[in-house]
Formats: sequence, structure tokens, C-alpha cells
Amino acid sequence: MKPEVVPTEKLQKVLARAGFGSRREIEVWIQQGRVKVNTQVATLGARVCVTDDIRVDGRRVGKSELKEQARQIICYHKPTGEVCTRHDPEGRTTIFGQLPSLKQGRWINVGRLDLNTSGLLLLTTDGKLANQLMHPSYKIEREYAVRVLGEVDKSILQRLQDGVQLEDGKANFLRINIAGGKGANHWYNVILTEGRKHEVRRLWESQGITVSRLIRIRFGPITLPRNLHAGNYIKLDNLAQQKLLKAVNNP
Repeated sequence: MKPEVVPTEKLQKVLARAGFGSRREIEVWIQQGRVKVNTQVATLGARVCVTDDIRVDGRRVGKSELKEQARQIICYHKPTGEVCTRHDPEGRTTIFGQLPSLKQGRWINVGRLDLNTSGLLLLTTDGKLANQLMHPSYKIEREYAVRVLGEVDKSILQRLQDGVQLEDGKANFLRINIAGGKGANHWYNVILTEGRKHEVRRLWESQGITVSRLIRIRFGPITLPRNLHAGNYIKLDNLAQQKLLKAVNNP
């Protein structure tokens, strides 16, 4: 009788699925020597199974964590004044203190919103899915409601859609829709398909326009629910999850 073959998977895939972070983050940890397998410092491409002794920063990963768990995804309405890091050296409130606790794994935020930006933030326990949703190759649409100060003429709106040169390369809005406003305040809904740092603000500022409020109202097929107040979250139902998975061809 042949001995039973224990299936193996790539280390970063296993740890991402367990909710430790995205595959990209974990690959960096492996390169930094923060991950060990059976007392040996892990290398990129290493394959592991549930019987291996895997440790991250000295903490052993439990066997139950290594097994595939049911995916969870939530939609959080981030208020201004909260940061998207797990531990903030300045002592500011982080989004992770407002989320439901997990028995296994951890919440991974899909992209970030800066301190002064509010709105829809997706979080999941599935590291692979988080990485796919953030990867530029999938061109997932992000839609923001933007309040700007002053009048904006058509030539500026056209330039913002044609593309302007920023310090990290050319950028543009896929679409811009006028959303009302009076006096000095005017609202626009803008859509782009990447998540560069402060990109929405920087695009407007390149034209001398000041953004006074910024709210993310949609990420891919998921729209911020009107009745979801800032600081609260909801779990995505099966239909919403399937729409999100379909957006990245994830079965």
C-alpha cells in the first residue's frame, strides 16, 4: 500500500487564506525572514501542508487556521478621522477597532481610505480575494462623491478625463458626472479604475481645484447602502458576494 500523499500549497497562499494578509504582503514577510517552517526560515515558493509547524513572527499558526475557512466579506462605512492601519503610532482611531471580532484569521482591508476620506470600505478574511480586488489588472471601478470649492469649467472636466501628468505618472477619471451643489460648493461623482495614493484629490488639485469633501460611494459592483451610517458595517449577503467574485473571475 502506497503511503498517503499529504497535499501541499504555497506558503503565501495558505497564510493569505488564513487571513494574515495579502499574498503580496506575506511574500515581503518571507523575504524579511519573519516566517519559519519546521524551525527553518521560509523561502519564497515554499510549499507546506497542515501538518507543518508554521510560525509568523514567532507565533505558531494553529492547524485550524491553516484549513480553508468560509469566506467573510463586510462593507464598512468609514467616517473621517479614522485610519486604515492596524496600529497607529499617533494613537488615532483605527477602523479595526470598530469591526466584528473573528474566531480565526483577521480582517484584510481592500485598499485604503485616507484620514479625511469617508465612505465604503470592503474588508474580507480572504487574502487572495483582497489581492485580486486591489490588483490594477482587474480594473475594478471606484466611484467617489467629491465636493469642490468654486466653479469648474468644461475645459477642466475634459482635461481630467483626457489625463493629466502627476508626479507618479499620468492619471485620469474614467467618467465625471455633475451631482449638484449651490454657491461655492459643487458636487461631482467621479470614477477611476486604480487606487493610487490620494489620486482623486491630486487630480483635482492639479487643476487648482480644492476638494472639501470626499466620499467613496462604490467599489466595483458594491454600492454604499444609504441606510448604513458612518462607523457601522454590514455583512455582504451571498448575492453581493457572488457579484464581487465575478468581478475578478474568482469562483
